Amino acid sequence: MRLQGYDYSQEGAYFVTICVEHRLHLFGNIENESMLLNPAGDMIALWWEKISQKYADVELDHWVVMPNHFHAIVVICRDVSMPDRTALSDVIRWFKTMTTTAYIRGVRAEQWEPFVGSLWQRNYYDHIVRDDADLQRIREYIEYNPARWHADTLYGP
Repeated sequence: MRLQGYDYSQEGAYFVTICVEHRLHLFGNIENESMLLNPAGDMIALWWEKISQKYADVELDHWVVMPNHFHAIVVICRDVSMPDRTALSDVIRWFKTMTTTAYIRGVRAEQWEPFVGSLWQRNYYDHIVRDDADLQRIREYIEYNPARWHADTLYGP
């Protein structure tokens, strides 16, 4: 899924899609072409918003929690004064870890729907944003994703 030989810690914008294992609808529902988050979906949003606090060289652009997946634009900024470089995989790994732990707590304490095996699929999809036109197209895709839910390839189980 990654572009071979590409350094995903270099400055740039990346469009990512992270899917729930078995595409279970765990984070809410689409009603009237809008995403209505349940408590688990709220938790996903909360952890996503914490990424910039965890990684000083990462900015968040458009994103959306869907019933069984998550789309986002991650922007990695280079600060020459920072010795460590954050890679896209670091961001996604941390997000998956934090949300999985929080989701398990929700299953135990709030009776959220349990999952079998893993909360998230093992990998994730990424697209390197190439230019401003590409960025705008992806922002629109994210914004209108709930309205196109029933036509989405990730709709099912």
